[in-house]
Amino acid sequence: MSARGNRQKISTTVAPETGAYLRSLVRRGKAANLAEAVDRAVAVARRDESRRNLASATAAYYASLSGDSLEDEKKLELAVGGASSQVDFDGE
Repeated sequence: MSARGNRQKISTTVAPETGAYLRSLVRRGKAANLAEAVDRAVAVARRDESRRNLASATAAYYASLSGDSLEDEKKLELAVGGASSQVDFDGE
């Protein structure tokens, strides 16, 4: 997470269930304090948004292909799919 000197101060209120969730992150040792819990929750939301954007852009790319380009991509997909099945992404 960010260094303490590199943080921006904000003041806000949150829904009771949001506060409870953030405090549970601290209680379970997933965050050192509420500020870190907020950073963690926002990081997860940003990552999810990035993944959705990538999925949408990928779908649009494939929808735009036709003919030889589409056949080339299908061949590449099979090759990469086979190779990636041998990678332990969680262990990397």
